[in-house]
Amino acid sequence: MKYQVKQSDERLDVFLSEVIDVSRSQVTKMIKAGEVLVNDKLVKAGFMLKSGDEVTVNHKEDDSILPEKMDLDIVYEDDDVLVVNKANGVVVHPGAGNHSGTLVNGLLYHTKLSDVNGEERPGIVHRIDAYTTGLLMVAKNNKTHEFLAKELAEKKTYRKYIALVWGVIPNDSGEIDAPIGRSKNDRKKMAVRADGKPAVTHFKVLKRFEKATLIELRLETGRTHQIRVHMDYIGHPVVNDPVYGNRKLFDDSGQCLHAKELGFVHPKTLEYMQFDSELPECFINILKKFE
Repeated sequence: MKYQVKQSDERLDVFLSEVIDVSRSQVTKMIKAGEVLVNDKLVKAGFMLKSGDEVTVNHKEDDSILPEKMDLDIVYEDDDVLVVNKANGVVVHPGAGNHSGTLVNGLLYHTKLSDVNGEERPGIVHRIDAYTTGLLMVAKNNKTHEFLAKELAEKKTYRKYIALVWGVIPNDSGEIDAPIGRSKNDRKKMAVRADGKPAVTHFKVLKRFEKATLIELRLETGRTHQIRVHMDYIGHPVVNDPVYGNRKLFDDSGQCLHAKELGFVHPKTLEYMQFDSELPECFINILKKFE
């Protein structure tokens, strides 16, 4: 696998642990084993990368993704596209060292998928975090994948989320327009940064509680952890988020964030389709504590 460096003055081991999502100790072992090259040369783990450098990883492991029988909540399916309601705790697609138990493994058992994104992300047009629940569109062939990806890039896909956030939001609605990039303090987290990528989130209050607010959110962009970062940024982090907000956790079921509605134009019929899903039990259980 080849990776293009876009940011200067970053250690090689830090960069790789971020892009292939493995520990720095594992990355160091790979570098020492000669499995990592920078501009076709062997370097040390602390090598400082520059913008434009090319990092090549030749890690030797059995990274084939095998179909696995899995209970899938399929909301819609035809010959081209599939809409699935992702369960809590399920990782969407495999990563380094993690090639089983993902949604992709289950989808491959169920049907054929596009290969536009390569072997690790077949069919996946967009993703949500492991502990975010809700609707995802999946492409069964490359033509469908390219069409849906273009719709997504042009902000034509409709995505509405429901979240429970800490604190009482006084405004009935609002827009958060704040660029998001990798956190300088914690490379596993994202943060609002002046040099980040544009990110826009719209929210509307559904119900206020004594210590929390139930809101719906609509995304204009799809940055990593966008809703979680934006809500934390305005002082209303998502309830039960183990990463952002530094608030107490009710359990280990993850953040109260659900991708409730999904709308898009069908790639073949060109008909607009929209789907809805109910809040999962893990979300409802925490919501009841505030009601």
